[in-house]
Amino acid sequence: MPLHRDIYWVGRQWAVTGYGMQAVDQKLKGEFDIEAPRLWDEGLAEAMRAHKWFNAEDFSKGLAIARARYPEPPRQAAPSEPSVSRPQDRVPVEPPKSVPPMFAMQIRGWPAKFVRPWRVGVRR
Repeated sequence: MPLHRDIYWVGRQWAVTGYGMQAVDQKLKGEFDIEAPRLWDEGLAEAMRAHKWFNAEDFSKGLAIARARYPEPPRQAAPSEPSVSRPQDRVPVEPPKSVPPMFAMQIRGWPAKFVRPWRVGVRR
């Protein structure tokens, strides 16, 4: 995947772009690109350290710039334990409302129909 058109910082191996953080080397074909919402995930550098081409210093500098550019998305609260309700606490459930009928496109006595588009012939 080529680099995004909005480039904010370019290092030796990494670039901070409108996509998030992308590897500059196009031979990697976007395999290691990191989307902006994933910049705050834990263990990004640890997953990359296994590759011998990886430059940890350049990655950490780019990650710091990218995190400053893209603020941390709000975390979803952990689901609380469901509460058990007693039968007298239950609220009656209303049945779903009926779906309105489809709009019929016709004038009385004139049904709508598709006609062949008119084309102009060009003489040469």
